[in-house]
Amino acid sequence: MQFTRGWALVFPKRINRIFSGAVPLDRSRRPRRLDRFWMRSGSRGTRADQGVRPTKLIALLICSSSLIYAQAPVLQLSLKQAVDLALAPDGNTRARLAAEAIRQAEARSAEARAALLPDVEGTVSEQSETSNLRAFGFSFLHIPIPGLVIPTFVGPFDVFDARASVTESIFDFSSIRGYQAAKVAAEAVKADNQGTRDQVTDQVARAYLTGLRAQAALDTAKANVELSEALLKLSQSLKTAGTGTGIEVTRADVQLANDRQLLIVAENGVERSHLELLKVIGLKLDRPVELTGALAYVPLESQDTGQALATARENRAELKAQQQHEQSAKLSYSGVKFERLPSVAAFGNYGSSGSAINDSVPTRTYGASLRIPIFDGGRRDARRAESASEYRQEQIRTQDLRDQIELDVRLALQSLRSADAEVKAAEDGLKLSENELAQAQRRYKTGVSNSVEVTDAQTRLQRARDNRINALYDHNVARIDLGTATGTIRSMLP
Repeated sequence: MQFTRGWALVFPKRINRIFSGAVPLDRSRRPRRLDRFWMRSGSRGTRADQGVRPTKLIALLICSSSLIYAQAPVLQLSLKQAVDLALAPDGNTRARLAAEAIRQAEARSAEARAALLPDVEGTVSEQSETSNLRAFGFSFLHIPIPGLVIPTFVGPFDVFDARASVTESIFDFSSIRGYQAAKVAAEAVKADNQGTRDQVTDQVARAYLTGLRAQAALDTAKANVELSEALLKLSQSLKTAGTGTGIEVTRADVQLANDRQLLIVAENGVERSHLELLKVIGLKLDRPVELTGALAYVPLESQDTGQALATARENRAELKAQQQHEQSAKLSYSGVKFERLPSVAAFGNYGSSGSAINDSVPTRTYGASLRIPIFDGGRRDARRAESASEYRQEQIRTQDLRDQIELDVRLALQSLRSADAEVKAAEDGLKLSENELAQAQRRYKTGVSNSVEVTDAQTRLQRARDNRINALYDHNVARIDLGTATGTIRSMLP
């Protein structure tokens, strides 16, 4: 085990038994280094105590070393580092699935291209045959010559054949359109992957902001507890001086108990936010995390709605992917429509055949074929109607996505303006609440008012602190919404 590394040199065989208490530590067999250690430590006591203390020290050091080895290093994360980990090849699940979707689309494109390339095959066969010539329409006349009979059943005889054959599509417009549609579909999946990466970035940023808000709430809860403790000491000192009452001390105790309860809730909120962030990133949930960022106000330049919409139409990966999906559906519809056209193919084979390998001679076949579709029971018409419907559906989706992008941009801009004003109002409210509490404390110390005024001011200060945290969180979320709506969220990362 790892925690016995240092002590295995001192007690290589007896350490486990000594630690368990099965074997007492023999002072005479203890190394001199340990004797000098005990002599320098100046330990005093009976012989029995001196025989027990080394064992206790060994157990203490072993336990300490095991805790040191077992403790995992704390992972310090900035927002950019969290996003990079989530977008890594072994990171977020959605990003990994999107990468696999690209490979699948590329394989489908290669499969569609195979219809336009030559198909080369090689065969080798050797067989023994018998044949009934009557089955092929041969019927021989009876010749009135004694001993001359032409049999209708021949064999057995051996046939050997080794041959290479090739077929090539010379002109098949439907297959060409199918390959073009598959290529465009692969590009659409790549654009979908970029959209997925933007969505993962959005998800990680929101989880990271949730962790920062939980940490800010924890810091605020600690500050509230410290303030309640200070006010409790003030009420106790005033009561001792004869200017305070017992109800004021009780009131301060109740406020402190409430703040301590809120502190426990805030600590739990931090742990929950860290676990959710680890899950979004794709890391193990037992990894300790420390967020290096802070919930702060970062003002943005005012953007015109038209400019933001133009940026979104240019950068949104979802719109690019949907336009390519529409183009792929159009090409697929064209390919099905051109199935009515004739197709031309060439074929040929070359090999050696005979009754045996050493008795074979070269043979060949080559030619061309023209395929003209005439009637297939209506299957082509049904496929054409189906592909036309799919094309119209993609057109509807494209228009709906354009409208959704415009809605996202307008809502994000509106939320950002509102959150900006909310932050300014929260900052003003916090300053006023701090001034109110300071005045209430001075009035309480001088005996002008009682503790009720201080408790009310303390409650309003706690509310103002919470309002500031919520305002900063809303402002940062609005920034993320705007970045996601315009397709520039990754460029907005610090």
